[in-house]
Amino acid sequence: MEYPMREIINAIIYFLRAGCAWRMIPHDLPPWQTVYYHFRKWQKEGIWEKLNTRLREQVRQKEGRETTPSAAIIDSQSSKTTSVKGERGYDAGKKVTGRKRHVVVDTLGLLLVVVVTIASVQDRDGAKLALQRLKEKQTLPRLQLIWADGGYRGKLVQWVKETFSWVLEIVKRTDDVRGFKVLPRRWVVERTFGWLNNYRRLSKDYEVLPETSEAVIYAAMIHIMVRRLAGTQTFRR
Repeated sequence: MEYPMREIINAIIYFLRAGCAWRMIPHDLPPWQTVYYHFRKWQKEGIWEKLNTRLREQVRQKEGRETTPSAAIIDSQSSKTTSVKGERGYDAGKKVTGRKRHVVVDTLGLLLVVVVTIASVQDRDGAKLALQRLKEKQTLPRLQLIWADGGYRGKLVQWVKETFSWVLEIVKRTDDVRGFKVLPRRWVVERTFGWLNNYRRLSKDYEVLPETSEAVIYAAMIHIMVRRLAGTQTFRR
């Protein structure tokens, strides 16, 4: 039996928002086997990444921007894993056993690329993986500047310059400021993590494979951008 593609997409969105197992998708939606088949098929074919790119370009145009960014922000987020099998590590800094999401976003907070590793991978090493994939997967002729926090300082700055001819600028916290302070540019990627946290499937890393985790993140960002284009979600600046 064939099911409308819209219903399959609705089922995937339900899976993302509810954070449920595939088998717990409601019976008034297509069978979970059919939904999972399409999700995995699009993952293997790179469809989620391609959709993310096309929608990001449309959102940027709607916001009065060029389709490709000239600047970006990089950061990481450690996420606990569950009892499902799969690779995991320990982030001593965050005291989290699980995986780490290395993301690069544009100045609107829209996802450019995500790489999921075990949590023990250092931010600088994860950044190399993310930036290499960004160069391989995306056509960004205008990109010149990438902002990052102090965790990315050191040899990585020169490596980025020599490898990609991009400038990696470290946004430092002022030593004489106490308590919480919003750092210039850095808040954009933190807001992106906040958007993604609205999807319960991303509250932890439930996936067996890191590449499946990446596909889930792309799918969530696609839903965010579709809602933005439809006028049902706005970006706070």
